[in-house]
Amino acid sequence: MEIKESESLKIAREYLGKEVEIIIDRPLGSRHPKHNFIYELNYGYLAGIKAPDGEDLDAYYIGGNKPLKNATGRCIAIIHRKNNDDDKLVISKNDLTDEEIEGLVNFQEKYFNHKIIR
Repeated sequence: MEIKESESLKIAREYLGKEVEIIIDRPLGSRHPKHNFIYELNYGYLAGIKAPDGEDLDAYYIGGNKPLKNATGRCIAIIHRKNNDDDKLVISKNDLTDEEIEGLVNFQEKYFNHKIIR
């Protein structure tokens, strides 16, 4: 039986391997406005690229150790959330293993059933 790919994953796949610029709206060290956890990475979105939730497509930026306002890098992976339609791009200037990515995004993704897609 073929599993239908989510709309979010279809949109996110378009960016795998591509260089993108993201706007950081939740910089490293900031607190989530509703769920009270601290962002351990710069987190933002691709401006103008709408995800199925009606918001711009979300992205983690892996690189740097200070809060940023924007960042450019290559989409090295997708965090595909199996239990909701809100996938996240993983943007970096460096290649990382799945284990490295998993460890870095765990502060938020530990609450979701997800997998890393390359």
